[in-house]
Amino acid sequence: MTPPIRIVYADDDDDIRELLQLSLELAGGFEVSTVANGQAAVAAVAANRPDLVILDVMMPGLDGPATLAEIRRIEAAGQVPIVFFTAKLQRDEVDRLMSLGAAGVLGKPFDPITIADDIIAIWKAHDGG
Repeated sequence: MTPPIRIVYADDDDDIRELLQLSLELAGGFEVSTVANGQAAVAAVAANRPDLVILDVMMPGLDGPATLAEIRRIEAAGQVPIVFFTAKLQRDEVDRLMSLGAAGVLGKPFDPITIADDIIAIWKAHDGG
């Protein structure tokens, strides 16, 4: 049996953070560590070396794109796939986020039943499967 995919997930909304964590752990078998902001995400990535990172785009302090830039400066993080999570799914915004090096962009609100499959598809497309 392969170990679960380890995820660090940063979002400043407590309810969304909890719902996504439960959805990914129960439906996908992922191991999810959650943090409430970009600074904590950078620290968690440096300490835990996750397999994948999910970042809310709009967070106070370091927003998602700035957090991605900081994570890319962590040598040990290598090219960990980063997925953005946003309510703004307009084509130009998705293109902008992908141009920053995101492995994928997922929308809010999300379906708790299918979100794990969405993450698995991104993981496999990147290099995890």
